Amino acid sequence: MWSGMLAIIKRDIVIAFRQRGDMVNPLFFFIMVIALFPLGMGPEPGTLQKIAPGVIWIAALLSTLLSVDSLFRQDFDDGALELTLMSPQPLFVLAFGKVLAHWLVTALPLICVAPVLGVMMFMDVNTIKVTLYSLLLGTPVLSMISAIGAALTVGLHKGGVLVAVIALPLYIPVLIFGTSAVEAAAMGHPFAGQLAYLAAFLILAFTFAPFAIATGLRISVNG
Repeated sequence: MWSGMLAIIKRDIVIAFRQRGDMVNPLFFFIMVIALFPLGMGPEPGTLQKIAPGVIWIAALLSTLLSVDSLFRQDFDDGALELTLMSPQPLFVLAFGKVLAHWLVTALPLICVAPVLGVMMFMDVNTIKVTLYSLLLGTPVLSMISAIGAALTVGLHKGGVLVAVIALPLYIPVLIFGTSAVEAAAMGHPFAGQLAYLAAFLILAFTFAPFAIATGLRISVNG
């Protein structure tokens, strides 16, 4: 069972490195959105420190949404998705592997560059650490939620807007607690509670989302 998931992860990572545009575009979008705020609002450190948590989290959320439409699209177009559905391996395990590979090639690079962007937004070292913790806990949840929407709309020619409609309301709790944790760290307040909520969301997403994604794929492909 796990060999099938690892094969899916390896295959999708190899494809992502061959088609670098799908991997680079979300990272470039994330950097550009955050880099434009100091230019638009001025270089005042106090102002940038105040808005930095919300800016980083909203940029991460939009970058995830930007990249998710392609999660199952290519497999659907070339017939690989139908073969995956007929595989003897449990579909929810294979779906989990695809989402994990997608997170590794799209969200993990964002987390790696976040400290540099945090310095640009005049965040202190402790706040940058909490930002990394919150993104590590929160972005896999965003990927899982987005994958549910992508699975339900993969059979539609223009499903990107529908993915946003389905996923955006579910993003809100993650956005609230992720931003709140970073803001609390910036003000010197306790932030463990917000991170605990993000960890709980992550456990719930890992437990239930693969089944929802598998069901969505069966509905989309089999009608």
